[in-house]
Amino acid sequence: MTDDDLELFEASGAPPLPSTAEHGYTDHDGASIWYASFGAGSPVVLLHGGLGHSGNWGYQVPDLVAAGHRVIVIDSRGHGRSTRDTRPFSYELMASDVLAVMDRLGVSRAALVGWSDGAIIALIMADKAPERVAGVFFFACKMDPSGNRPFELTPIVQRCFNRHSKDYAALSAEPETFKDFVDAVGLMHRTQPNYSAADLARVQPPVRVVQAEHDEFIKPEHCAYLARSIPNATYSILSDVSHFAPLQRPEKFNAELRDFLGAILPGK
Repeated sequence: MTDDDLELFEASGAPPLPSTAEHGYTDHDGASIWYASFGAGSPVVLLHGGLGHSGNWGYQVPDLVAAGHRVIVIDSRGHGRSTRDTRPFSYELMASDVLAVMDRLGVSRAALVGWSDGAIIALIMADKAPERVAGVFFFACKMDPSGNRPFELTPIVQRCFNRHSKDYAALSAEPETFKDFVDAVGLMHRTQPNYSAADLARVQPPVRVVQAEHDEFIKPEHCAYLARSIPNATYSILSDVSHFAPLQRPEKFNAELRDFLGAILPGK
């Protein structure tokens, strides 16, 4: 399956997540954080990108469940079904939300899969709470603002934005606030995070830095720098895809993800 131009995603989104009885909200630090858990086995937490929500992982959840994992998805605060308070968005705060969900579900340690903003959240968790993190699959993001490419509103980016707008209207407790939400997330993108090479050198869990060949937002040289600066990191490039690889060519993305999980999780 391919959706290189995101026409399918714009029209109907990713495939629906499987049904599960294990879903709900965790109240944490001024917000209600939505989560769901699927399957059984080694825990894997999927962290979506900015402006999106957990449903964007519709191609990944069934694949990982079939591979023998307990798969946990979380709507970041202010995204999807999760609420937020009046404070500015912060990756550190969202990382603390993930730990709160893991505590709620009795998960002491998990592999983290981060896409875009989710990758930042995952790496901050690996830095701040390494005992909770089996490893980080870091896809398509930066760890300081110098990693950003100049923004260009391409047709693919516009289609993704259109989908996010529709989903926000359908899922959010405050559907009329989409513009304010976009502005607040945009401010975070421009100013956070600000990890130095010395900060990256603190990260101990294994990390796979994965860059898309045609990423619209992130400089490839920045991803190579991250892989050099994190002590236990490897670096991969996914060919023929962009920032939206999990939607464009899920088989390719999922194969890279399963390879990483097989390398870091016992018995996988």
